[in-house]
Amino acid sequence: MRTITDLGHALYQARQQTDQLFRLVRADSLYERPIPERHRIVFYFGHLEAFDWNLIARYSLDVPAFHPTFDRLFAFGIDPPPGELPSDQPSDWPALAEVERYNQRTRDGLDDLLASVPDQLLHVAIEHRLMHAETLAYILHQLDYERKVAHPARPATGVHVAPRMIELPSGSAKLGMNGGFGWDNEFQSHTVDVPAFTIGQYKVTNADYLAFVDAGAEAPFFWTKRDGAWHYRGMFSEFPLPLDWPVYVTHREAEAYASWRGMRLPTEAEWHRAADGSRPSCNVDFRNWDPTPVTADDEASPGIAQVTGNGWEWTSTSFAPFPGFEPFPFYANYSAPFFDGRHYVLKGASPRTAACFLRPSFRNWFRPSYPYLYATVRLVQGGGEP
Repeated sequence: MRTITDLGHALYQARQQTDQLFRLVRADSLYERPIPERHRIVFYFGHLEAFDWNLIARYSLDVPAFHPTFDRLFAFGIDPPPGELPSDQPSDWPALAEVERYNQRTRDGLDDLLASVPDQLLHVAIEHRLMHAETLAYILHQLDYERKVAHPARPATGVHVAPRMIELPSGSAKLGMNGGFGWDNEFQSHTVDVPAFTIGQYKVTNADYLAFVDAGAEAPFFWTKRDGAWHYRGMFSEFPLPLDWPVYVTHREAEAYASWRGMRLPTEAEWHRAADGSRPSCNVDFRNWDPTPVTADDEASPGIAQVTGNGWEWTSTSFAPFPGFEPFPFYANYSAPFFDGRHYVLKGASPRTAACFLRPSFRNWFRPSYPYLYATVRLVQGGGEP
């Protein structure tokens, strides 16, 4: 188990990571809403500190509130059903200077309390912040380029990658965890029998998906057509579509493509079978803003490539509790509200996923039509039913 000093240092590093993200936004653009289904950027600026304060100072240590209005205002994000978008205006939010003062006082107060905080809650504060480091990345990805501080564009590539299927024998897959820190939906550990199946060596590439588009499917969200040619909308610029990068798609698009190919998406248990013994891609833990070729890690990790990293992988598994699930008493709405049959499990990691989430038990989930996240598809044949 980490010491309090180690966890305090990890929290400081996580703060640095999110601080760097906010510095990407030009000062006159923090009240923008790049994604219609999400809050304005200023909410997240206050939310990270409010979450830590509400969890550590208010819940754990019962420290009196110094700004209860902000504690409530910045407490919770949103995940509205399709068609129910937020309608608030920039004028509905407090001035940036007020939020900055709240944030600084919160950090100063929490730093004085860290030695008294249970390890579990420090882990929650750290991982919650790092989750938002990824959420903020895909939100800021949709912010107009002129509203961001420019970074050099990544060069595009275009090498053809031949699809190849790899056979996996029947066996067992371990899901979940029993000890150590994990979120409530990661418990309890259990074993599932998985029939033999075949799985793609690589994530589906832009070139693979382009054939589907040429056959009449709609283009993915991150593609745009200019002067008759497809381009990729990167974090800081557009450039010719890199054909050997993994395609980012919604769950519905992933299912449609798999069906078009006469295949399907893996189950969560099948993903675990494929990931067993594999190495993470080098494109994780904030290494790049955009993907790299699906073959980029072949020398380091032969076989099934990039099962973890270079883009989350959709599964056919609906997000649901494991046997013995118990919600966190201090964060009861983390998982349970999403056990609704309208969210699907993603496994692995994206380029903007922190290293702490590379544990196999970690589960991500989203609505099937949500287009903004860095989510890929890998094809499966045979085996059990999805």
